[in-house]
Amino acid sequence: MSRADFEVLVSEALDEVPMELAALIDNVAIFVEDEPPGSDPGLLGIYEGIPLTERGHYYGGVLPDRITIYRNPTLAICDTVDDVIDEVNITVVHEIAHHFGIDDARLHELGYG
Repeated sequence: MSRADFEVLVSEALDEVPMELAALIDNVAIFVEDEPPGSDPGLLGIYEGIPLTERGHYYGGVLPDRITIYRNPTLAICDTVDDVIDEVNITVVHEIAHHFGIDDARLHELGYG
């Protein structure tokens, strides 16, 4: 799958986020990269920033948090386009949940691990 097609899937996954939640996402930029850092080659996505639950009165004037979705590891674990769509949706929700302060253990319980 091309980078452009993958980026469309990420955009469509973001469009599926309920408006009530999307309205609460604050100061976050979303990126697509082909490869994750060399230290974690199987990583599908990552949230880098300060979750909403940890922001205090001091929070301000900072660069946006960053969510990155990695194309090649996602494609490597998927057999079909439908598998890619499902995995992108799960990964996008997973990383947005980190922005809301939800940890990996809870996400695994909810099926977004």
